[in-house]
Amino acid sequence: MTDFNVKIENIVASATFAIRIPLEKIVEHLEGTEYEPEQFPGLVYRVKDPRAAMLIFSSGKIVCTGARSIADVRKAIEKVARMIKSLKLDVPKKYKIEIENIVASAQIPARLNLDKITFGLENSEYEPNQFPGLVYRMKDPKAALLLFSSGKVICTGIRKIEDVEYAMNFLFKKLESIDALKKP
Repeated sequence: MTDFNVKIENIVASATFAIRIPLEKIVEHLEGTEYEPEQFPGLVYRVKDPRAAMLIFSSGKIVCTGARSIADVRKAIEKVARMIKSLKLDVPKKYKIEIENIVASAQIPARLNLDKITFGLENSEYEPNQFPGLVYRMKDPKAALLLFSSGKVICTGIRKIEDVEYAMNFLFKKLESIDALKKP
């Protein structure tokens, strides 16, 4: 285990209720919704507790974004399910919640030599004239990690919390092995 904290920034998840959802009816009965079908086919509903944005589609698909834990994802989707039930719609008792993407960040306690990392790590791309970070693509778990010279690391594309920790620790060990860490 390394000595940096991994922080979950955003979890994107979805659920399918397998019913048609009349979005116009939700707009009429629920404050704080945004629905402009000419711009976007889904209705946006912001849940305050837990804080998340919910995209509700007439097909019955619900997308939760902005949650910071799996528990918050479940609570937010359950809130939407209760709200839809209150409109006398037949929401299934069981539905599967699918984690689509987890975005996490960490601060490595060292500066990173991105030039050295580019040559030392396979599957890395660094174009400093286009983007200040290096992109490192892991195969297992499948993830994209953005590394910045300040030591900041953003991890995206992962679907399990435990894989985030694994990816960050794997990266840290790789960086140590190629001597790419500049201790302050």
